[in-house]
Amino acid sequence: MSGLPPERHYPGRAAVEGYGNGGFRFAGMSHRGSIMLLPSGIWAWPPRSATEIDAASLSRPVGEGAEIDLLLIGTGRDPWRLPDELQELLHGAGIRFDAMPTAAAASTYNVLLAEGRRVAAVLIATD
Repeated sequence: MSGLPPERHYPGRAAVEGYGNGGFRFAGMSHRGSIMLLPSGIWAWPPRSATEIDAASLSRPVGEGAEIDLLLIGTGRDPWRLPDELQELLHGAGIRFDAMPTAAAASTYNVLLAEGRRVAAVLIATD
């Protein structure tokens, strides 16, 4: 798998074609590490575990909040409750969110994207 450097991205929307083994497949490409699937494209995302999700790691989705109705947060293998301060950050940006294991988030993202919904996702890579 090749990784997207943080300043480079895939400039479009694409379904998640596969996940696991520490990364994701999308648009016929692969990426090792976590990703953000946003209206502006697909970006590398630094967090490697749910506990590393913070305001800084959510700054790009918050910045694109006007184009996002629902942000899916893939938390890795296990469920994780988003801390209150991050919930307030997303609500303040007008973004509804749902945190769930990455497999469920990727699948839900694909369904909503195919329906033409204004969905975005941040997904922690799993092994």
